[in-house]
Amino acid sequence: MATKIVIQQPQPLMYEMESTEWSTGICDCCEDIESCCLAFWCGPCFACKTVHEYGECLCLPLLDMFGFIPPIALTMRVVTRQRYGIKDTICHDCLYACCCYACSWCQVSREIKMRAKPVVLTHALPNVNAGNYNA
Repeated sequence: MATKIVIQQPQPLMYEMESTEWSTGICDCCEDIESCCLAFWCGPCFACKTVHEYGECLCLPLLDMFGFIPPIALTMRVVTRQRYGIKDTICHDCLYACCCYACSWCQVSREIKMRAKPVVLTHALPNVNAGNYNA
């Protein structure tokens, strides 16, 4: 008589621990020099690139040219905070969007990059032989 043996290996568990804070400060431009330079020398191009990386229309930041509080820069800060559960205030978002335009875009860009990095498990063996085996 054949006995059916089921072998199931324990799977690695991984808990995602998201911070409720920005991963970098508003003036931490040295964290990503390339982005900082692009934001400083060509802000509209950098804003378009960041919005595109977020998954929105590439030309959306061009609307920022028509108001005192740049609507797209403000919106991107708020939406990024909501997506990643970052606690901050709309007042800070307005202040940074108006007074620190390039730094604000850099911070949002860094956040998107840092939170989008794939998680790599170490010391995890591939599950090549998973399944049912007949003895």
